[in-house]
Amino acid sequence: MTFDETFKALTGNLPFPWQRALYERFISDRSDNIPPSCNLPTGLGKTSIIAIWLIALANHPQRMPRRLVYVVNRRTVVDQTTDEVKNYWTVLQQDSAIRTQLSALCSVRPQPSESPLAISTLRGQFADKGEWAEDPARPAVICGTVDMIGSRLLFSGYGIGRAKRPLHAAFLGQDALLIHDEAHLEPAFQKLIETIETQQHDHEPQVLWPKLRTIELTATSKSENSFRLDDEDFANKIVAQRINATKQLHLHELPDAKKPARELIEKALSFQASGRAILVFAQTVETVLEIQAALGKAKLPVQSLTGTMRGKERDGLVTDKTFARFLPTPPEDATTGTVYLVCTSAGEVGVNISADHLVCDLTTFESMAQRLGRVNRFGNRNDCEVHVYHPTGWDDKNPLTIPRQRTLELLRVLESVGSASPKALGDLPAEARNAAFAPIPTILPATDMLFDAWALTTITGKLPGRPPVEPYLHGMSEYEPPETHVAWRADVELLSSDKLDDSVRSELLLAYLLLPHELLREPSYRAIKHLEALGKRHPDHHAWLVNDDGEVTVITLDHFTNKDKKESINGVTVVLDESSGGLNPAGMLDGTSVTASDVSETVDRCRKRDVKSAPRDLHEIYSLAIPASDEEDEPEVLYWFVRRNTGEIRSKNPVLLDVHISDVEQHMNEILSGLSLGPSMNNCLKIAAKYHDHGKRRRNFQTMLGNRNAPAVWWAKSGRRAGPRLDEKYRHEFGSLHELPSASDLGLTEDERELVLHLIAAHHGRARPHFPADEVFDPAATPESDCTVASTVPQRFGRLQRKFG
Repeated sequence: MTFDETFKALTGNLPFPWQRALYERFISDRSDNIPPSCNLPTGLGKTSIIAIWLIALANHPQRMPRRLVYVVNRRTVVDQTTDEVKNYWTVLQQDSAIRTQLSALCSVRPQPSESPLAISTLRGQFADKGEWAEDPARPAVICGTVDMIGSRLLFSGYGIGRAKRPLHAAFLGQDALLIHDEAHLEPAFQKLIETIETQQHDHEPQVLWPKLRTIELTATSKSENSFRLDDEDFANKIVAQRINATKQLHLHELPDAKKPARELIEKALSFQASGRAILVFAQTVETVLEIQAALGKAKLPVQSLTGTMRGKERDGLVTDKTFARFLPTPPEDATTGTVYLVCTSAGEVGVNISADHLVCDLTTFESMAQRLGRVNRFGNRNDCEVHVYHPTGWDDKNPLTIPRQRTLELLRVLESVGSASPKALGDLPAEARNAAFAPIPTILPATDMLFDAWALTTITGKLPGRPPVEPYLHGMSEYEPPETHVAWRADVELLSSDKLDDSVRSELLLAYLLLPHELLREPSYRAIKHLEALGKRHPDHHAWLVNDDGEVTVITLDHFTNKDKKESINGVTVVLDESSGGLNPAGMLDGTSVTASDVSETVDRCRKRDVKSAPRDLHEIYSLAIPASDEEDEPEVLYWFVRRNTGEIRSKNPVLLDVHISDVEQHMNEILSGLSLGPSMNNCLKIAAKYHDHGKRRRNFQTMLGNRNAPAVWWAKSGRRAGPRLDEKYRHEFGSLHELPSASDLGLTEDERELVLHLIAAHHGRARPHFPADEVFDPAATPESDCTVASTVPQRFGRLQRKFG
């Protein structure tokens, strides 16, 4: 099939000229076949770059990275990019040449019912299944936000355990094409990924496997090597229709810039007989809620979208019939007549919506361009109006005042020419546009020393020279207030006993993660007002304060009524019990609400009081004995379960150690068959697979598994029932280090054996750079030999970091 035929099969549309040209560049033998920047107007199918990459990978795998990572500025309504890729997956399920080509790239061949393309969203409703990080040869598309992808690149993944952090960093940062959508909105993250790319290509040339490649998607690129539309695009009928879409701009003065709601409501109501879809933007949540209430009072169909909504309710908007009118292809049962969608900046990025008319207040140019891109997006109408309300007086102390004034000057130019189309915006002088952007945050320079420090995933908590990653993802801004995340869990009151250590709660949250659909975020100055109201109503109820390191502090809600404690919520996650209330029906934090819901349990997760009642395809990840109030009573045991990444059902019967090692060796051979690592690396990985679990051959470890027949029979896994937990923290990986034969016996060089030792030590996330002191213990060895083995682990890690990057 030709590119055009394959592209249409995947997307349902014939390609635009730019899409065909980008494919030709991808498969060329140019050293810059992947352009660092793509300058593309809105409405021209930017996400189709994923389909273009997929076709190029199938036809010319040597020229394309194996994984594509698509990063959006923020998570909005639904994972529309993921949904689009799932459509590709459906096409690949059919008997097609591209499926055959992609299947041939996989090390572990997909079953007939499986797609060769792994798809994952790190920002969706359900826990990430992890298929994208199981076979390094398997093509994969991973979608996520700046926070989710960026933190994982820096070994600090929000919401993942330390065992997975180096794995995710490797899969996202090697043999991957990272596409940063609307890159001009996150300059700090763009600078970070460019630094990582430069670090790999300029300072790690001895590493032979493919490195990270990046593309910024932005309409304001300053790159001289930016990929842009050409004359053939401008001559295309559909392209011309979209970039010249009618958007008649009208500017209006605001009598009181601090209270824009009255004028925005009045103009919005002027369209109530139009039968159209009206989009309203305002800068603050308070204004959005005021407008929504007024339109609702007028009995008009209205929905709101703010960044302060909980993920569950925000995802649910896709099924709302009023919101559906703004989708590219509204369903037949969408609300008819005039409908309204009122948004904060959450509606500006990452959601494919289009309105017939737009009413909004004034913001900076990059934000105004995003708003304008959400009206008449496909150029289907010739009567679309845009009404922008601007101040007449200005706050000289506000850092956004000057860029907003410059934006107003540019909008006056657009008003005079009678159009705010993408072409009209692009015709404005680039220097003037850039000058009207919000001030760039302070961008902190990332260095190789910082990358090394973040890679020390064994060390939890604060570490000198290892700062939090968040400022490196977003920069430091004076005008962005601190934020607080809020979630509701029944675990808060279930685990309220003061006999439990806070570390127990931290361990639970590390195992049974807070997922995006459980969380909402609020500016901290707003959140504290609602939390204070809850504290006055339920002063004795408990809450958890969770910091960036996952450490939990248990408080009672009267904590929030103390003025001296108000800053304690800046940048933290507050986990409330559902009995405390505080969540309104729209999924927003509301101190007057007496209701809330714990939505942690999904089809992929559950909490049980009886281990036998859990579905077989879920496996236990955490259990806890909760002390009874009466010391003479038996403690209650709670169990938490999640679905295995691989879909493997945990056997009721134990797994023999020899069988397990044989399975791992076979799986390693399958993985290596799809990679080109060379004979030395292949041999090291095979030997590591063979010896990685030999430390399980210890009586105490077998007792913990419930095996009473050791040493006659060694187990690798216990099945559904295990033995008693032991006091000492024996790690079988540490014991396995004692078991590895010498380099000569293995037929390795000393350097190769060093790599094998690290692979064994690190296969459950330790040894980066050390084993904690209480885990330096092997019952089959002497304390002296334990100390010797333990001391070599960080030295080895440091040497390998310098060698492999």
